[in-house]
Amino acid sequence: MSAPVLSIIILAAMFLLATVLPLNMGALAFVGAFLLGSVVLGMSTNDILANFPGGLFLTIVGVTYLFAIAQNNGTIDLLVRGAVKMVGSRVALIPWVMFAITAVITSVGALSPAAVAIIAPIALSFAGKYKISPLLMGMMVIHGAQAGGFSPIAVYGVTVNGILAKTDLDFSPTALFLSSLIFNLVIALVLFIVLGGRALLSSKVSHFVEQAAEARMSVSVGANAGDVPFKGFGSGMYGPRDPAGDGVAATKERSERIPQLVTIAGLIALAVIALGFKVDVGFVSITIAIVLALVSPKAQKGAINKISWSTVLLICGMLTFVGVLEEAGTIEFVSNGVAGMGMPLLAALLICYIGAVVSAFASSTAILAALIPLAVPFLSTGEIGAVGVICALAVAATIVDVSPFSTNGALVLANAPEGVDKDRFYKQILGYSGIVIVAGPLLAWLALVVPGWL
Repeated sequence: MSAPVLSIIILAAMFLLATVLPLNMGALAFVGAFLLGSVVLGMSTNDILANFPGGLFLTIVGVTYLFAIAQNNGTIDLLVRGAVKMVGSRVALIPWVMFAITAVITSVGALSPAAVAIIAPIALSFAGKYKISPLLMGMMVIHGAQAGGFSPIAVYGVTVNGILAKTDLDFSPTALFLSSLIFNLVIALVLFIVLGGRALLSSKVSHFVEQAAEARMSVSVGANAGDVPFKGFGSGMYGPRDPAGDGVAATKERSERIPQLVTIAGLIALAVIALGFKVDVGFVSITIAIVLALVSPKAQKGAINKISWSTVLLICGMLTFVGVLEEAGTIEFVSNGVAGMGMPLLAALLICYIGAVVSAFASSTAILAALIPLAVPFLSTGEIGAVGVICALAVAATIVDVSPFSTNGALVLANAPEGVDKDRFYKQILGYSGIVIVAGPLLAWLALVVPGWL
């Protein structure tokens, strides 16, 4: 058996094991890289480790560390509160605010499941209180997370752009970000119309929405909630502790606001320095994170533990394995097979469907890390627009995270509002995810690949 064929079998086995068993695919990938490299190809361990993506490791650690500090010092809470206050009495804006908040959180470095875990409980509690479709609200949160997920400083964006930076392909990080943003925005608009959003346009609520949101978010995001009911409301909701109005809480709030404002300035600086001046995102983000830790030492406690080490292991393991695949000739083998089809458009559609189907049950990050390198030689021939295919693959592999078998879908299901039949809700999510898996890759292909404008 040739090395390329054996390596493909190993890759398929890795995906199967990681899907069926609670195993990190990155750990499996390191084992696969070692066995394939040393046993089959005769590579030394130094040669295998030469494929370890050190730059990407630093970027993911730096960005997620920065986000963890922002979450700990209440900056994310502040942004969420500010956004919810924009709702006022307009119920129809609530789903859109949740979409926008989640998009912003992922665009500044949060992993998609982390953003969904923060916002889904808040969003679905509003859905139950104001008779908004739970399916609409839950899917708005997930599509919001995916809309911001490919910004140049987000984990998905960093992963894809990092892989392509090592190739000769002309690629646009901006096109990748906007493709995902617009595609998910359009899906959100369709969902809003189909799932009763128009009926919400005439619905109004009192200003209690703002205060209810603040109380729920102080619990969900981890701020220090007190145990005194909001004054003037017999709601049973709990608000900030300052029953006597003696100003203690106000003084505490001012002291907490300074690190939050510094954090917001840091996030803006990250975008300007990394994107405007093309300075390495990893070094900039971890530098800003350390500055924030010095400004507010208490906020950085536990932040290291909130770095998504499982994702770091996943991405670094997969890219190390991909480097060994290249040594085995697998990349060229697969590319020649795809090019041999003689139909570049059909090959691109097939790649999108493979990414979507596998990602619905396995890690989106892993499938992107595996498929993009396999597609690069085929795209380098110039027979089809490389930017369009990469953007379509990125969209197809991530919009399917609405599946109840994915982390995002499971989080939405777990936060179903009280009184909602969970079995029925599960079937609704499953049915919607089936539609997305079937139609999503095709629509992405039609919009981003076929016209040839990317």
